[in-house]
Amino acid sequence: MTQVGVMLPSREIAMTGSHDAVGLVRFASAAESAGFDSVWVGDSPLARTRVDPLPLLAAVAATTTRVQLGTAAFTATLRQPLLGAHTAATVDALSTGRLVLGVGAGFPIPESRDEFAALGVSFDERVGRLDETVGIWRRSWAGGGRFDGRYWNFEDLSGTLPAASVAGPPIWLAGSDTPRVLSRVARLYDGWLPFLPDADAYARGWAAIRDQTERPVTAAMYATINIDPDAAKARAEIDGYVRQYYRRSLAEMSTVQAFCGGSAEQCVDWLGRYVDAGADHLILRIGSLDADRQLDALAEVLPGLR
Repeated sequence: MTQVGVMLPSREIAMTGSHDAVGLVRFASAAESAGFDSVWVGDSPLARTRVDPLPLLAAVAATTTRVQLGTAAFTATLRQPLLGAHTAATVDALSTGRLVLGVGAGFPIPESRDEFAALGVSFDERVGRLDETVGIWRRSWAGGGRFDGRYWNFEDLSGTLPAASVAGPPIWLAGSDTPRVLSRVARLYDGWLPFLPDADAYARGWAAIRDQTERPVTAAMYATINIDPDAAKARAEIDGYVRQYYRRSLAEMSTVQAFCGGSAEQCVDWLGRYVDAGADHLILRIGSLDADRQLDALAEVLPGLR
């Protein structure tokens, strides 16, 4: 059965001039009550500032019982790897193993480059550092010993905090459908989390991953939707949202990200193309600065997707 999650509007409330972390916890509880399978939160200390995702998910863990708790996506290399592993293991324990870590290397845009520079992290080394960070996390959670890498070396990791399980939280790579990304997913990650605007491209990417590994890998998909019986109104609201979020038009962003505006039926049909292409976990971002208003409408698509 297809799993469906919803993004907590951490950046959206920041765009309205608020950083209402308590309100985000309430939103997560409402999403669980509405029947969503998971709740997710983005990450950006400076480029698109919002509350820190892992402390937020720790609070969400205390007020929910069923939903998975995920990051979409966590810029892991902005944190020292052992401290990142320690915090993630704590959240995983608090949630009794419900944490999923969607991780990303950072967008190749000036704002992200400035964010990395401000935090003293090499932007040009971000991909290699991300993969190595993930290796350190897994070794740390499993209580392993020595780690020798290109960027970090640790004599002994046996004293680090374990996660809720020896394997630790599943780690999904947020990335595109380039051969390099697909190869990394197949070799190193537990899931693939793209935001491809073309379901056919998604199908080809997923097939390439399956051809390269026999390991179980989750096929996820990140999409932005706005539900309104008036499709033109829905698209107009998404366009305004995108212009505030990215300072770019919807037409421009639609070439790289997946967006849909329309009735519940139209959105189900559109998302269904990704399900048919292999996606088994959809992560939906509400394309509006009034996410609370859209949550109930978004819940209406759940039966159709399952």
